[in-house]
Amino acid sequence: MVSEPNLKELDPEVYGAIKAELQREQRSLVMIASENYASRAVIDAQANVMTNKYAEGYPGARYYGGCESVDKVERLAIDRVKRLFGAEYANVQPHSGSQANMAAYLALLTPGDTIMGMDLSHGGHLTHGSSANFSGKFFKPIFYGLDKKSQLIDYGNVKRLAQEFRPRIIVAGASAYPRRIDFSAFADIADECGAFLMVDMAHIAGLVAAGLHPSPVGNAHVITSTTHKTLRGPRGGFILSSEKFGDKLDKAVFPGTQGGPLMHVIAAKAVAFGEALDPSFVDYQKQVLINAGVLAEELVGYGFTLISGGTDNHLVLMDLTEKGITGLEAERLLGNAGIVTNKNSIPFDRRGPKVTSGLRLGTPALTTRGMKEPEMKEISRLVRDLLEHPEDAQVLKRTQGMVSELCTSFPIYD
Repeated sequence: MVSEPNLKELDPEVYGAIKAELQREQRSLVMIASENYASRAVIDAQANVMTNKYAEGYPGARYYGGCESVDKVERLAIDRVKRLFGAEYANVQPHSGSQANMAAYLALLTPGDTIMGMDLSHGGHLTHGSSANFSGKFFKPIFYGLDKKSQLIDYGNVKRLAQEFRPRIIVAGASAYPRRIDFSAFADIADECGAFLMVDMAHIAGLVAAGLHPSPVGNAHVITSTTHKTLRGPRGGFILSSEKFGDKLDKAVFPGTQGGPLMHVIAAKAVAFGEALDPSFVDYQKQVLINAGVLAEELVGYGFTLISGGTDNHLVLMDLTEKGITGLEAERLLGNAGIVTNKNSIPFDRRGPKVTSGLRLGTPALTTRGMKEPEMKEISRLVRDLLEHPEDAQVLKRTQGMVSELCTSFPIYD
């Protein structure tokens, strides 16, 4: 057989784009709270020949032959994620967290049912009932939010809304909430109004796995998550539950919302779950929390306002209103210096989601690089300098140099 040309020779445009992305990641301080760096083992597992295999169905019950090897890797992923979170049931086939949520809704709801989730502008997610998303188009959404003064989840208001509107499902979980979530309080509310409790733990899954955030297992009827973010795996999703709902959830994933699973990604999920079972993963998550705490403390010390005043998890949410700068402007300004963040709405935001008054910062990726408290202090100072001197070219140039030094000192994919 004649050897095939490598990617660089076969498709230099795609090769060039991939190489440029690698260089961008190596040369930037990634502070997007939902991003992380998967290990080389995870990436190697994902780039494998299992991408060739169609495997509709589940291990031992496929609609195609030749599934012996992919059955093995899916069983490994299921066993490992169940052990990681202490769950009775797991489905590792969802292509993303959003599709995991779609499957959970399909398993438990009928189109037109009322669902209740956190308002997107208060830190919720598109799939928790946004009108722009399937969840707000197929179901009737009711939203809870944060207390205006404390900027914490108002559990009393959640209870009042649940009693008034009697939702079929209550969704707990967020994409921009910097505090711990009381899943037992949500469970009590759901029980009182006869609702299912669904927890979307996509952002905090790594913290939950490490025992550093209360677990929804035992409180929620269904738990969904991504496999990236704090869990540091490939991009994908999974579902946890009790055996009671297992059959419904399996059918909701396949054939309900998906066809053939991405077996190469499931192989990478198995590797990531294995990594998360290692004791070193707990140490990593502890440092994520320490770094976020230092970041929050330093920013407050520099006079910045943080939603809820600080953080209990891996992210902080800055309110830039008093600084006279929008989230969009801050994102672009920091990005020019090599600090990658994302604009984010804040509770009761007067600006739209394309501009926003907030900026979300996270520590998972920086911690994966090996950065600790001294680096968080330095990065906080760089953020302060840039946001307080947005027109100063010398500040920008100096910051670019310091970002480059940090990236060189803490390399990735060396």
